[in-house]
Amino acid sequence: MTKKDLTIGMLGFGTVGSGVATMIRDNEKELTQRLGVKVKIGKIVVRDMEKERGTYVDHGVLCSNVSDVIHDPDIDVVVEVMGGIEEAKYAIQESLKAGKPVITANKDLMAIHGHSLLRLAHENSCDLYYEASVAGGIPIIRTLEDGLASDRISGIMGIVNGTTNYILTKMKEEKWSYEEALTKAQELGFAESDPTSDVEGLDAARKMAILATLAFSMEVHLEDVSVEGMTAISTEDLELAEQFGYSVKMLGFAQRDEDGIDVSVEPVFLASSHPLSSVRNEYNAVYIYGDAVGETMFYGPGAGSMPTATSVVSDILAACRNLLLGVGGKRSHNPMNSRHLKGEDHQSAQFFHRLLVKDEIGVFSELTSIYSKHHASLGSIIQRPGEKEGEAEVILITHSLSRKNQGEIINELKASSSVKQIISNYRVEGGVK
Repeated sequence: MTKKDLTIGMLGFGTVGSGVATMIRDNEKELTQRLGVKVKIGKIVVRDMEKERGTYVDHGVLCSNVSDVIHDPDIDVVVEVMGGIEEAKYAIQESLKAGKPVITANKDLMAIHGHSLLRLAHENSCDLYYEASVAGGIPIIRTLEDGLASDRISGIMGIVNGTTNYILTKMKEEKWSYEEALTKAQELGFAESDPTSDVEGLDAARKMAILATLAFSMEVHLEDVSVEGMTAISTEDLELAEQFGYSVKMLGFAQRDEDGIDVSVEPVFLASSHPLSSVRNEYNAVYIYGDAVGETMFYGPGAGSMPTATSVVSDILAACRNLLLGVGGKRSHNPMNSRHLKGEDHQSAQFFHRLLVKDEIGVFSELTSIYSKHHASLGSIIQRPGEKEGEAEVILITHSLSRKNQGEIINELKASSSVKQIISNYRVEGGVK
């Protein structure tokens, strides 16, 4: 392909889109040097033509119709930063059918329709890049596709949602309540007015489905991810975790072995010695286990205009370079492995249980009998007085056991007349197995 310049068509011009336009304008010389041709923005689809923008662009490039970009023969690459699912899906499909490579930052879309869109891209010999859909400015998707392509990834553990990490950081360090920390996160723009997707783990689940698909070369769907939210976490939980040498983190997991894969998002007691424990505020970090590389961690801003725009513009460069070389759409996205999920009897972890029990003779014996009945050995047992007379608090940390046995233990504890309340129940990582 011989061209003097390459023209970008953008769908959307919000926070990320403004960042992309700023980077392309401010880094024009660097981008031209890397590609050998100039990259320019030709058209930007917006919903409100008169709205004030976060960055300057010539008003003449603004338009209101997606088809003005998709079917413009002068547009070489389409960048989707409009958000949402159905409209964005249609726009990407039509762009790929028109032979145009696409860059998207849309995690919701890629988690749900990514498999079919990547197949469509391959069928039309087009690139579909989506680095910015996970962990903002961290190049984690490119790392899995290229940097660690020669290795066999056995596990991923990560903080992939900055909102929840900010909330937990402030609850721990400032002793704020969950409500206070959430309100501050909303004021700073880290959390939406409706934070459900973040605090219930849905945002992180979408990202873990994307990462697991790449890491394991397997079609992992959103419904394959087990999700538990963080709204029940109290400052008392965080203080107790610290006493035992842990931090409370909202983590995503993707693990595989000979029994299959297990993908989840949940609040976790994480050993304070683990590198992920030191990740604060809105930052993200992804910890990868590879057979050859061992353990490696990637850390950086998980959101924001310029960090996310950095990933988008990197994808633009990759797509433009492939266009110039005539190798667009040559990457294979066909999964190597068939989808195989572990059952609960093969999913294992340690667990922290905090129980309010009757302070009577025989209660301890009953508790240990329940745990041993379900093949759970105990690493730690601590009893301390309850707030009321006749009550005691029992804290137990198990060795590794199956999710199935964990569920059976919880059900039996709930049914026991000796147990007045299961105060908290967390997965434990980084402790003695």
